[in-house]
Amino acid sequence: MTDKTSSPVQLGTLCSKIGSGVTPRGGDSVYISEGVSLIRSQNVYNLEFTSDGLAYIDEKQAEKMDGVTVLENDVLLNITGDSVARCCIVPSSVLPARVNQHVSIIRTDSTKLNPHYLMYYLTSPYAQAYLLSLAGSGGTRKALTKSMIEALKIPLPSLSAQDNIVSVLSAYDDLIENNRRRIDLLEQSARMLYKEWFVSLRFPGHEHVKVKDGVPQGWEISTVADVCNSFEDGDWIESKDQGGEDYRLLQISNIGEDDFVETGNFRYVTEETFRRLRCNEVKPGDILISRMPEPIGRAWYVTEQPWKMITAVDATIARPNPERVNSFYYLYHINSPSHLAACAARATGATRPRVTRKNMGALPIAVPPLNLQNEFSNIASDLHRMKTNLRVQNKQLQQARDLLLPRLMNGEIPV
Repeated sequence: MTDKTSSPVQLGTLCSKIGSGVTPRGGDSVYISEGVSLIRSQNVYNLEFTSDGLAYIDEKQAEKMDGVTVLENDVLLNITGDSVARCCIVPSSVLPARVNQHVSIIRTDSTKLNPHYLMYYLTSPYAQAYLLSLAGSGGTRKALTKSMIEALKIPLPSLSAQDNIVSVLSAYDDLIENNRRRIDLLEQSARMLYKEWFVSLRFPGHEHVKVKDGVPQGWEISTVADVCNSFEDGDWIESKDQGGEDYRLLQISNIGEDDFVETGNFRYVTEETFRRLRCNEVKPGDILISRMPEPIGRAWYVTEQPWKMITAVDATIARPNPERVNSFYYLYHINSPSHLAACAARATGATRPRVTRKNMGALPIAVPPLNLQNEFSNIASDLHRMKTNLRVQNKQLQQARDLLLPRLMNGEIPV
């Protein structure tokens, strides 16, 4: 059982290393297609590591960064920017690895502190709220310093109790991970169907349709902007967080990895600002397209949310014309490898490349007959609905785990 009377202990006394990384000289220009992983803040989510946008450096560059080498079971904590306080454990599959200056390595002394126990504590609602308050206390940009992390006090039951707590909580995570795998399979099914029908041109009835210059009879070629009723960028907001909760300011960092699911660190815009700047409210059924960061041009289908939203300028809001294109067909075209590659090729900027709305909107899109698009949409929307149901289950599992976590740690529930 956890000792209810034990005093919290400073994290710095329980670790062999706490420190952030560095960004290689030359920035994005030194990244290569494979090599030693360079972990950035965009790879670190609470209790989850995503390989989306994972960068790589060569061995020579990695040797210069030996001091920020990541080891198995290291806890990763984002320490700057909008994703500050997000935390996970590095998966062994991405090793060898280094971290950049926006991510801190926390390496526990395994004789005192189970790293998974620490990760669960740092991602608990209480610890997240506390870390965010610390990060916002030092200036205009959110940041956690090494001294803040070292001074953080955590409850410290015995190692055996820590192990038992991890065992209980990881059972929830196993269920969550199983659902995530099912979500991935559903998404793969939809993408494969899109590729089969609209890239390989093996759609229902293709045997009876003539193809000329790679375009089936009855199809037309248009642009991704022209098939929309509107194709507009998000809004410039002079003060990103104005207090209140009138409108959530949705940024790319607030969108989930593979679907429109909001994640932490929200900012807000007041009703007065919304009206004064004539902001464009994001509505269910809209498709948001990222103009940066990588993968540039990625799109999300906006689902119903319990709050009003606007989006920042680095996203484009597309509203497909239902008389021209079905929204799900449009979504899967935008997220197709060929379209994403075309967006990346048109991006400009040395350090933070982005594509302009005009250049992105001018890219071509094949427009099949609506009945074929709708047939695809019937299948894709069913798969989307199943993914949504699994995400709801995961949300409920996460809530149950988060409610259980403090009770396990303070000894209310014996382990």
